[in-house]
Amino acid sequence: MRVAQKLSLRWLMISGLAMLSLPAHAQDTAAGRALGVVTKIDAESRQLTIKNDAGGEVAVSLDAKASFRRVAPGETNLANASTIAIADVHPGDRVLARGKAGDGGSVAANLIVVMSQADIANKQNVERMDWEKRGVMGLVTEAGADHVMLQFRTLEGLKTLTIIPAKDATIRRYTPDSIKFAEAKASTLAEIKKGDQVRARGDRTPDGAKMSAEEIVSGTFQIVAGLITDIDAANGVIKINNLQTKKAMTVKLVADSSSKKLPPQLAQMIASRVQGTGEEAGGRAGAAAMPGGPGAGVAGGRGGTGGAGGRGGDLQQMFDRAPSITVADLKAGDAIVVSSTVGAASDKITAITLFAGVEPILTKPGSREMALGDWNMGGDIGGFGQ
Repeated sequence: MRVAQKLSLRWLMISGLAMLSLPAHAQDTAAGRALGVVTKIDAESRQLTIKNDAGGEVAVSLDAKASFRRVAPGETNLANASTIAIADVHPGDRVLARGKAGDGGSVAANLIVVMSQADIANKQNVERMDWEKRGVMGLVTEAGADHVMLQFRTLEGLKTLTIIPAKDATIRRYTPDSIKFAEAKASTLAEIKKGDQVRARGDRTPDGAKMSAEEIVSGTFQIVAGLITDIDAANGVIKINNLQTKKAMTVKLVADSSSKKLPPQLAQMIASRVQGTGEEAGGRAGAAAMPGGPGAGVAGGRGGTGGAGGRGGDLQQMFDRAPSITVADLKAGDAIVVSSTVGAASDKITAITLFAGVEPILTKPGSREMALGDWNMGGDIGGFGQ
């Protein structure tokens, strides 16, 4: 197999969640390469159209002797690919077209590497379930040269877990203003600092004190609570009065944002723990701090999804299962809690996850006053964007 084919395929498989990105030169149609999702295909004329990750469309003409190979998501070797025909390529499939540059930014392809939409969905589902079973998310309380220590919340209260990267572990980090798991950049353990959020997946020791992590995703996140003052549903923009700063803030919802509403019973259960006193507060306070992809996981969802696998009654999964809503389901006066990355502008954020139905949690007992309280202790709300 030629080296060029091996490298092209490795670029294609760089992300297991199919939200794949290539180095800038690899997406350059002038180099005879195009990566993206098939939007149109005409088998008779041997033409297909690809929407690349930048949102542009690339016309691909297929050589009479073009080879079509299907690979499983995550595969890195064409030796394990199966030979298919043009009839096996469908809209929604993710493909890498390789050949020669054509006119007007087109590509004349002699090789089409395909990941089917169904295979991608199946892999995402498997990864989502694995995050739920073996994942954890929490706040970094200690960052060492070879480990990080997380604090996360369960129904039993605060717990700690030491994360040690496994051999060949994947370590990634969110960039400012980004909420997509696929846009998390390759990183190192040294970039993780105290106060960061970390989501990790791996096997724990029998005593549950340590995890050998196969995947670690970190970032600097913030949680904002506020009362809605105005809604632009058409553009996905919500204006709020920040409960902490008492200042106006704009919350932008995009396709990758997740919006949910807590059922009253769950919100009240969390409120009773957050607002406890004495031993109740010390042992259970802030149980709401760890609600939860590419895998998202995350995700999830979306990307990097899942919680702490239900260990100790982690609330992550409860929040993951809360009903989804749209901007149209919200109204002025509603209280919301939003997680986001820390960006350049303090008064504008893009939501990773938005939670409504949080009034019981934010309202101080015996008053009508609302405050964020300790939602931000031990983890972000809604997890990482997928």
